[in-house]
Amino acid sequence: MQSYPPLAQHLVDEMRARAAAEPARAVAFQGAPGAYSHQAVREVAPEGLPLPCFSFEDALAAVQDGLAALAVIPVENSLHGRVADVHFLLPESGLFVTGEHYVKVEHCLLGAPGASLAEVREAISHPQALGQCRKRLRALGVRPTSFADTAAAAAAVGGEGDPSVAAIASRLAGELYGNSLLVEGLQDADHNRTRFLLLARTPRDLGRVEGPVKTTLAFEVKNVPAALFKALGGFATNGINLTRLESHLRGGAFTAAEFLIDIEGRPQDAHVARALEELAFHSKWVRLLGSYPMVPPEVAAP
Repeated sequence: MQSYPPLAQHLVDEMRARAAAEPARAVAFQGAPGAYSHQAVREVAPEGLPLPCFSFEDALAAVQDGLAALAVIPVENSLHGRVADVHFLLPESGLFVTGEHYVKVEHCLLGAPGASLAEVREAISHPQALGQCRKRLRALGVRPTSFADTAAAAAAVGGEGDPSVAAIASRLAGELYGNSLLVEGLQDADHNRTRFLLLARTPRDLGRVEGPVKTTLAFEVKNVPAALFKALGGFATNGINLTRLESHLRGGAFTAAEFLIDIEGRPQDAHVARALEELAFHSKWVRLLGSYPMVPPEVAAP
């Protein structure tokens, strides 16, 4: 699948036309209208113009090319872990992280118009959504099948009319595409939340920001014993909290790994600067991706 289902395409065309007329207000997201990324855009930029993009690369490219001022990209979920591919797309994009946002994800099982739960044999959705509902799907005896994104799946089910196929998506998607609401709260746990990062062409000015700040950065360790221990040691000795740490390999070699981390603090803070200096000494390269206000833990996971 390299395009949107017909039910979604006309909404995509309308939204793209509005965004093209005012790119300074456009906010790019991956997925069809009604996706959780669309919900995130509406929450972080209520006056913005949502710009649907088929892939994460397309959403980032929209900002790179000046078609949008901002992109809102999911990076991790409390139930199913990191969002695939984003960990290496962010450092490559050349964009800056300017904020974070958390969305409470409440999945619905959406059928074709007039369908019933007893008829459903297959559920289509984005792999993240399928993973977040895997136990409930197994209990219902429904087979999971990967699809481009949650809202596009709802549009496909609504347009094709096969009662044996349902979609996992938001209630908003079901309303947009005329699906039958078969099950609400399909996710395996109530704490299901997705963290999104906001990305722009220029870094955020934190001059007047007074609360806690996070910094996101990427680095590659040297291929030597205890490389990661040495690289991260400066954060421990300087009392800096790491809130996220993930690794990946690149280039077909199973040697030195690249890491994406979030820390509490600004690069200009003396203790952070010392830790970053030590990190650089023990790494092949370090890339600062942006600093931004930290969402308080009680808001991120109430």
